[in-house]
Amino acid sequence: SLRGSWRLRSGDGSGSLRAEVPGCVHTALLGRGLIQDPYYRFNDVMYRWISLDNWTYSRTFKTPFDIRKWQKVNLVFEGVDTVAQILLNNVTLGRTDNMFNRYSFDITSVIQEVNFVEVRFLSAISYAAEQSRCHKAHSIPPACPPPVQKGECHVNFIRKEQCSFSWDWGPSFPTQGIWKDVRIEAYNHYHLIYFSLTPFFVKSAQQWCLEVESIFDVVSSKPVAGLVTVNIPKLQTQQTFSVKLQPGEGSIVLLVNISKVRSSAVETWWPNGHGKQTGYNMTTTFVMEAGSQIEKFSKVYFRTVELVQEPIPGSPGLSFYFRINGRPIFIKGSNWIPADSFQDRVTYDTLRLLLKSAADANMNALRVWGGGVYEQDEFYDICDEIGIMIWQDFMFACALYPTDQSYLESVRAEVSHQVRRLKSHPSIILWSGNNENEAAIASNWFSIPSADIGVYIKDYVTLYVKNIREVVLNEDKSRPFVASSPTNGLESVKEGWLSRDPYDTHYGDTHFYDYNSDCWNWTVYPKTRFASEYGFQSWPSFSTIEKVSSPEDWSYTSNFSLHRQHHEGGNIQMLQEIGRHFKLPQSPDPVKQFKDMIYLTQVMQAQCIKTETEFYRFSQSEIINGEGHTMGALYWQLNDIWQAPSWASLEYGGKWKLLHYFAQNFFAPLLPVAYEDKGTLHIYGVSDLHVDHKLTLRVMVHAWSSLEPVCTLATEGVTVKAQSAVPIYKESISDLLERCRNCTRKSCVITFYLVGEDGLRSPTNHYFLSSLKDAVGLEKTQLSASVSQQDDVYIFVLQTTAIAPFVSLDVGSIKGRFSDNGFLMTEKKKMVVFYPWEPTTVEELESSLILTSLLDVV
Repeated sequence: SLRGSWRLRSGDGSGSLRAEVPGCVHTALLGRGLIQDPYYRFNDVMYRWISLDNWTYSRTFKTPFDIRKWQKVNLVFEGVDTVAQILLNNVTLGRTDNMFNRYSFDITSVIQEVNFVEVRFLSAISYAAEQSRCHKAHSIPPACPPPVQKGECHVNFIRKEQCSFSWDWGPSFPTQGIWKDVRIEAYNHYHLIYFSLTPFFVKSAQQWCLEVESIFDVVSSKPVAGLVTVNIPKLQTQQTFSVKLQPGEGSIVLLVNISKVRSSAVETWWPNGHGKQTGYNMTTTFVMEAGSQIEKFSKVYFRTVELVQEPIPGSPGLSFYFRINGRPIFIKGSNWIPADSFQDRVTYDTLRLLLKSAADANMNALRVWGGGVYEQDEFYDICDEIGIMIWQDFMFACALYPTDQSYLESVRAEVSHQVRRLKSHPSIILWSGNNENEAAIASNWFSIPSADIGVYIKDYVTLYVKNIREVVLNEDKSRPFVASSPTNGLESVKEGWLSRDPYDTHYGDTHFYDYNSDCWNWTVYPKTRFASEYGFQSWPSFSTIEKVSSPEDWSYTSNFSLHRQHHEGGNIQMLQEIGRHFKLPQSPDPVKQFKDMIYLTQVMQAQCIKTETEFYRFSQSEIINGEGHTMGALYWQLNDIWQAPSWASLEYGGKWKLLHYFAQNFFAPLLPVAYEDKGTLHIYGVSDLHVDHKLTLRVMVHAWSSLEPVCTLATEGVTVKAQSAVPIYKESISDLLERCRNCTRKSCVITFYLVGEDGLRSPTNHYFLSSLKDAVGLEKTQLSASVSQQDDVYIFVLQTTAIAPFVSLDVGSIKGRFSDNGFLMTEKKKMVVFYPWEPTTVEELESSLILTSLLDVV
């Protein structure tokens, strides 16, 4: 391995420093104390010079073996970011221009006992500009991001993380560096490059079959023969194959049949909440005549995936849902963006924390969004382990792209490499060609004159269908492929891969954003087959902002607050949404006002996405006016790339926003959901459980002015059906209020939950009968908490003197999460558990704790 310490020098050779590989220029400069935190205040703009320079990485190394003894020696880069010339001992080995590709250079004739390796980078910004200048055929929009994003231009001309030139939630840091492993490989005879496992269930034979694919480089001039043994001890399966490898690069595919008896004992891999994530240890041994033997240890998972698109009775169009192991699964989750602008800072622990937080919020899926990176192996390993399904985009987003020969060749190599690298992961359930590019053409985002649109349609089909799709189908027949998201699926295919309206609710998936309507009103949301993107912004908590700002920044209208907001009008949109249902903060103390605003943006975001997600969940089993059967809800977005206002539910660093706590409830496996239609209250029982349950629905009506419920209604013997959403309660609100004397819409609130005999219980849900700014009888409460330690968790006992809406516990920058947060507190006492992610003490927690509820906002 050539990991570790390299030299880094700037373009004019004036500066030279030590740099870690894997790494990038920014983190090297930061590590040597030559720049401040790039995320601090306005540094994203101050440090543009770093990305505009051309940097060079170099190092010397001794060859740790006798070079004469090896037939072939390669220098392999798992990832180079992005445009570079690679030299060894002053001989140019080749060039790189794709961050997502793996590069292997034959150095057999160049390597010596002591070597000098150099990677000469070219600024990604100047390269992209140059590529765009040279592209004479037709323009490829968009040329530049909107000014509010403070980004760089022509990102669609470089195969690099698209959001590294800025996005509406992220800064512009076009990095340069060796971002993945780099190593020397030496071998005689043959070498294993890729190894993958694909399980299939053969229905006719009722047995599992495993396709084992190995891609080799054979250096001898004649074929190499030998034996391959595949052993899965737990399934008492062992098979030996005789193989012959031809000279050059080639693959062998072995089919391992799991006997019928063993197949019936196979435990399948299930998504989070639907079963276990069982994997089997497997050893594959290659014993070739040429001597050296290779032993490959891997984990094999058995699961099937189908994307079902078929007619639905009583509805035009087609369904769009996933079946895992033959079972339809409602997809619950979010969208994943890169966890940092500097990929070398994304450690296993970073990934584990974020993904575990997704699973802890009852998510079973994430969409790896097409403007970021194909994630590291560990990301998918963790998803395999904890049952998070992955909708995997290819890295193309919100833009049109060139289709000249060299570009297409680079993309084909990228796609083939990534599919080979990732296809053994059971977590990946879908390949998707791009993010929003079908919609970009169909809705003409870039104002292309209609006479020219044909050229762009042709480019689109060339790139995503004739190239990407062709490579994917060739490399992986085990999972579905869609060309874009949103798409109309089979209908888009029928219309020549570009549908008239990719947002059609009767087909495929939809993305939906609306910042002008009232987000508490469910009728504005599309009753779609599958909601793969939807969201609202909020600010991260003060403790997160504080790390990258100074006191003069701490106001909602400061230059800093404006600078961090990369979505046009975003700060104002949040105010408008809040103003619909809450009183805006008026504190004379500017910092208190800023903190109140942050709190309200988080309350608002949580309540908006709760309303929308619950609408998608209760729409899964019904068709109304031809719409419904919604089978997926992935809100935008899970995580943050830096400390800024965004759509995320997890802040940079992993802290849970109120939305993430709400997600834990609105994605709960069992949940009652209420909505109002024409003056009538409807409650649905939503279940992801595999069996029907007879339950009791408890509905409580509280007056805002009292901790004692005004009335409690119980409906017993309610059947909540397995994996469906069924109506379980219906009453006109005026009748309900009349029954609970002394109640009006403004003076009362409804809470409800489902409970069974066997300890089965849903979260408590609530329904507001009016905006909270109009609520009558709400009074300022005395909230207090006592903290104690119990084993490795901490218990917070909360007490209130009055009903408290949206109670928030915040322990500043102490890392960890609560069992519940942002809740409506209707009892005198409530116990909340704090799960620390790092060592802390009762004293630290007590002194950091800030308790806020709606009436603390002044």
